Amino acid sequence: QVQLVESGGGLVQAGGSLRLSCAASGRPLSIYAMGWFRQAPGKEREFVATISRTGDSTYSVKDRFIISRDNAKNTVYLQMNSLKSEDTGVYYCAADTRSSYGISRASSDIDYWGQGTQVTVSS
Repeated sequence: QVQLVESGGGLVQAGGSLRLSCAASGRPLSIYAMGWFRQAPGKEREFVATISRTGDSTYSVKDRFIISRDNAKNTVYLQMNSLKSEDTGVYYCAADTRSSYGISRASSDIDYWGQGTQVTVSS
């Protein structure tokens, strides 16, 4: 079983940037496709980005968000640029064993979650 711990959230002004990190322990990160979800106040958790086990395939719902990974450091990153107030929410790291190419977009399919990190964008 893998444990995931996010960091890097905080308060940022609109137009600014943040880089979130997700550190894994317990098992090698390289055996999981990884990704990020977010949950805004009063809304359901939604898919943000995913990366394959090797890191050679990525997808993000927003061009402003770039996902990457360093398997040697057991860490996944989410670089968020040109942040907007609607990006405010709790961001969760997710690990999925179903596919090598990416995580499911359905939160109910995710095998492992981090505890989340709060991102607040002020306008």
